[in-house]
Amino acid sequence: MSTIAEFRLPAAETTLGVALEHVPDATFELESSVSKTRPSLWLSDVDRERAEAAFEADPSVAGHELLVETESRLLYDVTFVDETVRLSDELLAEGGSLLEMWGTDGWWQVRVRFRDRDALVDAYDRLEEAGISADLRRVSDVNGVADDETQLTPQQQEALEAALEHGYFEIPRGISMEELADELGISHQALSERFRRAYETLVDDELQPASNRSDLE
Repeated sequence: MSTIAEFRLPAAETTLGVALEHVPDATFELESSVSKTRPSLWLSDVDRERAEAAFEADPSVAGHELLVETESRLLYDVTFVDETVRLSDELLAEGGSLLEMWGTDGWWQVRVRFRDRDALVDAYDRLEEAGISADLRRVSDVNGVADDETQLTPQQQEALEAALEHGYFEIPRGISMEELADELGISHQALSERFRRAYETLVDDELQPASNRSDLE
């Protein structure tokens, strides 16, 4: 069994707070090639000029390089000033796996897999000790639900199975969301929506039977 948790974190206390403040309508999404020292970020709902102005205004950003420009998104490699990026030590110190991270309007949404709930509690404590105001939004214990018990739609299940097959959930990811969408013959936005609805369904399936359990302490 493992535990998947979704956090909501203020960018001002973690990373790229100034950049997100400059373009509050834009969405920043961590890309599959992320590393601790040189992450890659997809930016959507923002043009190149505003995106680069946001990076240049952020004192935590040492440099940025445009890698890909599509009609709807920009992909940047970003380097940071030493010791200005937070989260890795707090969330991943004891083997946590970063599944997804996206930010907009001054907030980051982060999904992390932990080995169990004790590891999640330890990570939450580290965030508090580091002065990061963590809002734990959802928790799901993954038990390996049988196929005939799933409430996923066929499209959602197809998307998740393809993601597993192509290494989308690995760190670093074996395929980007855009590439996976191409494999499935759908748009990036459609795939993102399938994932979001599938995640919500899986979380609801896990938490509904446990509605009377006490909250994490």
